Formats: sequence, C-alpha cells, structure tokens
Amino acid sequence: MTMPHLAVIVGSNRRDSINRKLADALVRLGAEKFDAGFTRIDDLPMYNQDLEGNLPAEVARFKNEITRADGILILTPEHDRSIPAVLKNAVDWGARPYGRNSWAGKPAFITGTSPGAIGSALAQQHLRSVMTGLGMILLGGEAYITFKPSLLDEEGNIGDESTRKFLAGFIDRFADLITRLSQSQTERSAA
Repeated sequence: MTMPHLAVIVGSNRRDSINRKLADALVRLGAEKFDAGFTRIDDLPMYNQDLEGNLPAEVARFKNEITRADGILILTPEHDRSIPAVLKNAVDWGARPYGRNSWAGKPAFITGTSPGAIGSALAQQHLRSVMTGLGMILLGGEAYITFKPSLLDEEGNIGDESTRKFLAGFIDRFADLITRLSQSQTERSAA
C-alpha cells in the first residue's frame, strides 16, 4: 500500500509564521507514515459567488489539491479569537460551488500554535465547528500548542520532548484514521 498523501494548510500568510514552522516539524515527524505537500492559500482571490461559473486558476488548483489528498493537516493561528481571514477564504472556496464541496469526507487533523497561554484554542474550536458542518472527518482530541522559543530546535524539529511525544501521538492516530478510512472506501468500492 502506498503512503497516504496529506495536503498541509497553514492558516497564515506571514513569511516567518510560527505555524508554518510547526507544520514543517509535523511533516518531518510523520515522514514515515505519510507524504505531504503544502497547499498554498495566500494566492486565492477573495471568495465571490460571481466567480463560481468560471473558477479562477488558483481556486481550481487549490480544490484539485484538496480533492486528491487522502487527508488534510491544518495549522491555524488565532486572529481576534477566530480563524484568520486567509484561512476562512480557503474554507469558503473549498466548499463551493454548491455541490462541489472538496472538504466532505476528508479526514483532518487541526492544530496550531500561538505565544498565548491557550495556544490558538479558540481558533481551533471555531474551525472545528465550521469543518464538521462541511462534512470533514476530524481527528478527535485537542492539540493546543503554546509557542515558546524552545518548541523547535535549530534544525526546525520539535525540541521539547514532552511536546514531541504529545504531537507524535496525534500524528500516529491521524495516520491510522486515514488508513482505516481508505481501506473502508476501497472495500466499499470493491463490493
């Protein structure tokens, strides 16, 4: 069986995003369980229903990457106690046009980091609510990571041992969820 492919979405367009750095570390942590590609969202035009009839090339590329992925890893910062505008825009494009929801049935792991004590908890909860409503299959549990300088080492790996073990548990469970869902889908197709 081939390794599952993850689409990795970082809900920040900041050049030095700490969520992008954590995403890189998570991809390395799961390298033996899946292959991953980062899905760009900062080039998507603002969602406008008028554009649905002839999707912009960036939107078509984005929706294709989501559709082809076996699972979605989403890392989000917290902006004003919610998800960043760039991420909400991507969520909207992924769900549209009506009847072409790219999120439905996709397994996902949502996490994120921020320097605050609750580590993007409110943004993650908001995003979980939205994505569940769009039909995603979300990995259970909560991974709110407080960003500290020691979180990542000089090579960009998770430097804090307890955090690494904590996140490795999520990565293992996520890889297992993707595999089980893929096998179930294969069995249904063969029947």
